[in-house]
Amino acid sequence: MNIDAIRAAAQRLQGHVRQTPLLSSPALDAMAGRRVLIKAECLQHTGSFKARGGWSALSALTPQARARGVIAYSSGNHAQGVARAAAAMGADCVIVMPADAPQVKIANTRALGAEVVLYDRATDDRDAIGGAIATARGLTLIKPFDDAMVIAGQGTVGLEIAAQAAGMGITAAEVLVPTGGGGLSSGTALALEADAPAMRVRTVEPSGFDDARRSLASGQIVKNPAMTGSICDAILTPAPGHLTFPLLARLAGPGLAVSDDEALQAMALAFSHLRVVMEPGGAVALAAALFRADELAGDTVIAVASGGNVDRDVFTRALSLYA
Repeated sequence: MNIDAIRAAAQRLQGHVRQTPLLSSPALDAMAGRRVLIKAECLQHTGSFKARGGWSALSALTPQARARGVIAYSSGNHAQGVARAAAAMGADCVIVMPADAPQVKIANTRALGAEVVLYDRATDDRDAIGGAIATARGLTLIKPFDDAMVIAGQGTVGLEIAAQAAGMGITAAEVLVPTGGGGLSSGTALALEADAPAMRVRTVEPSGFDDARRSLASGQIVKNPAMTGSICDAILTPAPGHLTFPLLARLAGPGLAVSDDEALQAMALAFSHLRVVMEPGGAVALAAALFRADELAGDTVIAVASGGNVDRDVFTRALSLYA
């Protein structure tokens, strides 16, 4: 995995994904005690950065592999990214999703034409389920993060951050990235190493599910003890990936963790001051920028808002925290 793969993915993605903006608010700057820029991937096609990795992976397949169809497992955002790309390219698509995923994500995945297979996140093995279906039907598995072409697609976020920040006269910053398996954070770190070497990625996760933070601290992959118990469904993964962790270990700074309530408050603040909708997992980077200021360095922080696919009741709960 290298920068050339990310630049090649950027070429394949042209015209198929949005260049999302870097947003700012004086009120958020004042709260954080430094300049805060928000990379609004919640405004991306399908409501998250996963549209990038999905398109990158599907577009890199041979025509024969696409004709056989694809399968992916996902709590919803990767599902929609893969389903969107498959529909556009005329490929059959099966998505294995946890039954407790937000209903909006399940419904949107089906609306994109994918066949959805539900499983119990706490007791079932999604890898085993996906592998069995892939073998039985001859489908190509598109992993949510431990896939070189998926990482390459997510890395285009880093290319955009570097170029957009440079246009604002910013070359150094802490770049906070919501992290599940590490596809977005590792791809972004690899892109920044090439195009903005004075910027440093910091992984951000929900407290109690901070496998990336603990893995970075220990120097080896550490698993989460549980897979349920946080509202940040988009970034609840068992452990960092075998492709993503070496990149993070080499390029990322110490990981950060925030509480579910802090993620909800960040969602409310983002809506109040930026008029954007974030989901809990997509808001953890902004939460870290606002509530972990003493763990950050420099006068500028860039927080990736990785997704905005949130059920109405959760969003209402978030708004109730901030009048």
